[in-house]
Amino acid sequence: MKDLFGKALLDYQNGHFSEDIITSTNISDDDVLPLKYLFRSFKEMPKLEQKALQLAKGKTLDVGCGSGSHSLYLQSKDLDVKAIDISTGAIEVAKQRGVIQTEVRDILDETEMFDTILLLMNGTGIFQKLSQVSKYLSHLKSLLNVNGQILIDSSDIKYMYEDEDGGFWLDANSNYYGELDYFLSYKDEKEKPLKWLYLDFNTLLTACTAVGLQCEMIMEGEHFDYLARITMT
Repeated sequence: MKDLFGKALLDYQNGHFSEDIITSTNISDDDVLPLKYLFRSFKEMPKLEQKALQLAKGKTLDVGCGSGSHSLYLQSKDLDVKAIDISTGAIEVAKQRGVIQTEVRDILDETEMFDTILLLMNGTGIFQKLSQVSKYLSHLKSLLNVNGQILIDSSDIKYMYEDEDGGFWLDANSNYYGELDYFLSYKDEKEKPLKWLYLDFNTLLTACTAVGLQCEMIMEGEHFDYLARITMT
């Protein structure tokens, strides 16, 4: 990984902004990801994110923290927050912005216990593929304190396969429709493609049940997105 995401965050944080990140997937064209959006305040966040942050309690793990915006808000509410990300640049930015506890770490390498685990901005993305959901959920379960919770958001992207007549062109022989190849470029450099998973709620619910977790819909967004809370059974 070139960590172009981290480089972009560092440029923006340190006053060297000149252009935004460009993203695309195997089913969508190039789209601009404004760097300013990654530094948003609580008031600028979508309602789903705001709701998740309001529900956070106790010792909290912010998974895929990016520039640290969620962690900074929770710190302002006197929560004990640990922020992790696989991007070295993102963690450096989070530190510069004032996040107290940070670490470059993959969630599968985390061993501490928490009351709240946050996975936001399509938190199911880090599962990568449907076949890995159980592995990730089981590990997240192992990190929960008694009465702990996982707050996670995603979207049902089935709408992206809809044709003009209202039908869907899903291939029954292909992988789950939410499994995407994710491409990122910044300043004419291209990152190594990532696997990224969008998970519909019912599939998440089924996966949680299979590993002994409860899953409830907390809130639905305006565009097929949702916030779910996962707890022990």
